[in-house]
Amino acid sequence: MNRAFTNVLSDTPDRTATFYEQLLGMTRHFDSDWFVILTHPGVSGLEFGILQRDHDVVPPAIRSAPAGMILTFVVDDLAPVVETAQRLDAEIVDGPTRMPYGQMRLLLRDPDGTVIDVSCPN
Repeated sequence: MNRAFTNVLSDTPDRTATFYEQLLGMTRHFDSDWFVILTHPGVSGLEFGILQRDHDVVPPAIRSAPAGMILTFVVDDLAPVVETAQRLDAEIVDGPTRMPYGQMRLLLRDPDGTVIDVSCPN
């Protein structure tokens, strides 16, 4: 394998990319009107794609809202992410919550409804 990354489907890729940039400090590696690839200066090899939901490359049968998945991002400090999520008026699903395995976790939704788990080790 040479490369692997996750793509989320979005009604507005630019808005969704901006959300991840502001929430997690990601940066745009590639940017078009229907596809954005985000990377992170502190995470070598990370690529995170955002695809226009109704673009021709996305088969109509899989364009519906996301379900049955949670994207997890681990950070050093959860407090600034919580503050940013609140400032962005992100939908907080749960948290922040101390988990039985020792981490703190915040569950929220991105602008297109994908559930995100942002966790920190302490």
